[in-house]
Amino acid sequence: MAEGEEGQSYIVGRTKPRPEGNVTRGTTAPNRLRRVDRWITATQGRLLLSVEQPPLVVDLGFGASPVTTVELYERLRSIRPDVEVIGLELDHARVEQGARFLAECGRPQRYRGLSFGLGGFELPVPQPPLIVRALNVLRQYKEEEAWQAWGRLCARLAPNGVLVEGTCDEIGRRAVWVSLGRSAAGTGTITFAARVSTLLCPSELAERLPKTLIHHNVPGERIHRFLSDFDHSWAVAAPHSAFGPRQRWIAAVEHLSTTWPVITRPPTGGRTRWRLGEVTLPWPAIAPG
Repeated sequence: MAEGEEGQSYIVGRTKPRPEGNVTRGTTAPNRLRRVDRWITATQGRLLLSVEQPPLVVDLGFGASPVTTVELYERLRSIRPDVEVIGLELDHARVEQGARFLAECGRPQRYRGLSFGLGGFELPVPQPPLIVRALNVLRQYKEEEAWQAWGRLCARLAPNGVLVEGTCDEIGRRAVWVSLGRSAAGTGTITFAARVSTLLCPSELAERLPKTLIHHNVPGERIHRFLSDFDHSWAVAAPHSAFGPRQRWIAAVEHLSTTWPVITRPPTGGRTRWRLGEVTLPWPAIAPG
């Protein structure tokens, strides 16, 4: 571990064995992950506050720029000021980019607890993380490899930890992610989120499904039936368009909840989340059979 200005550490795992995984394209942009970050801060705040020691959060595969890791750190600090966030990447140049950001920011105290390191699915961090965010990491893998990655990452979580894994578009207007505990696919949730004014129908979110689901969007599979039913609910809610796309989305989710186990209670569900263009269900309701 190297030391930055005023003793701040910013490189982790430089002497570890070769990291597990394949280097992604690295595409990123400011605020691309704002929807998932907003969900994490709203739904996992109690988890972050449940531990006495500073909680550790890992941003896995942050990409060619450290910007989204920095944003995650800043958003989580509003809940837990002593949070520690480590951005991990497989590419040395990307890790160095994160290190340069911290070295050149001019206000090292502002980012105390934020670091960047070389690592992959093995999560070479000093303690089991409470949260792992892995967005746009598994798209290039085969489905079987994605399931294996889930297993590896979940096994490395803290006892009450959460893996948040999924995909979003290039500017963060559409996203789908799952949250999983240490039991991996046995429990958890799946969230569909969008800037609803850009949607013709909810099934357009199919292109952002996690790798473990995207090839199952065919007749006979749960995810295909769910998206078809969501489109039907969207059509039923068409009269609410007069009040704007947000009201139509809320009405569609309410209709959908009569046939699907939509989570309706805070902090994960309810009208507050639906107004943001989200809908969350238990993962087993959607998971491949």
